[in-house]
Amino acid sequence: MPDEIDDLRDQLEAETIESEEEAEAFRIKYLGRNRGAITNLFDQIGDLPPEERPEFGKRLNALKSQAEERLEEAKARLKREEQAEGPDIDLTLPGRRDFQGSTHPLTQTTEDILRILRGLGFSTYEGPEIETDWHNFTALNFPPDHPARDMQDTFFLKDAPTEAPPVLRTHTSPGQIRIMQEQPPPIRVAVPGRVYRNEAISYKSFCLFHQVELLYVDEGVTMAQLKQVLYGLARALFGDDVTLRFRPSYFPFTEPSAEVDVWWEDEEAEDDGQWMEILGCGMVHPNVFDAVDVDTEQYTGYAVGMGVERMAMLRHGINDIRTFYENDVRFLDQF
Repeated sequence: MPDEIDDLRDQLEAETIESEEEAEAFRIKYLGRNRGAITNLFDQIGDLPPEERPEFGKRLNALKSQAEERLEEAKARLKREEQAEGPDIDLTLPGRRDFQGSTHPLTQTTEDILRILRGLGFSTYEGPEIETDWHNFTALNFPPDHPARDMQDTFFLKDAPTEAPPVLRTHTSPGQIRIMQEQPPPIRVAVPGRVYRNEAISYKSFCLFHQVELLYVDEGVTMAQLKQVLYGLARALFGDDVTLRFRPSYFPFTEPSAEVDVWWEDEEAEDDGQWMEILGCGMVHPNVFDAVDVDTEQYTGYAVGMGVERMAMLRHGINDIRTFYENDVRFLDQF
């Protein structure tokens, strides 16, 4: 596989991009989520011997950056050429105020969370949205016939192999497995991304949403350290007077496990407020470590999965999760 990186680099450098269509074809060919040549190599990292994975991943990331830079430079050049030709302008039209967009509130909240976590020593890792059954379930201590799989009813790809069909990931937790396959502990990483579940759509749930996963693996990691990080994150997001509640819970990939709620004072509600669940967390289950060959006698770790939509609702006083996806300019223009 290392030779494939050199071959792809030669192909990439020989490509010509002279139109928007060619730019899109270049993106799909090398960076596409489903069939991109570079993307496919990322999925093959797990097939390499453990000692070769870090160097291969480093070279592959460099190749990906080169392809992205090549694509952006071509798009910028095509745009300059288009502007140089000059559009037809009707000078008799009345003047209008230019519409100025803004970053979507979910993107704002995600970026703020990652910025805070970087200050706490967490790096960032992004995994694929289309996952294997093994990464999404089995390696995370969801055996094929385990009833816990019903907790995360998801979407499977059409015309996929019936014995192990790819799925739209139900959580960002597969990123735990991928990063532990790629590098040995210590690991301190945040995994942001979009996830999917077959859920009834209501004011508090949607069929897709966003999460930020935390994974910290090292010698002597404790639940107390986990709680301290979560309190620090909550205070940075919501203020020093934030109130958290830890409740015992069950997740197959952590033991012990807890769900964390924030006290939410809704001005439009008849009562004074309510608890809103924002994340699940716990100590990484030994079975998860066994799946990726991490020594459970030497290392412990904690994992966190937080919902970005719930965070954004709390920060901005939004009482219906569906408004994030309606693309109503009147709503989005407020941020």
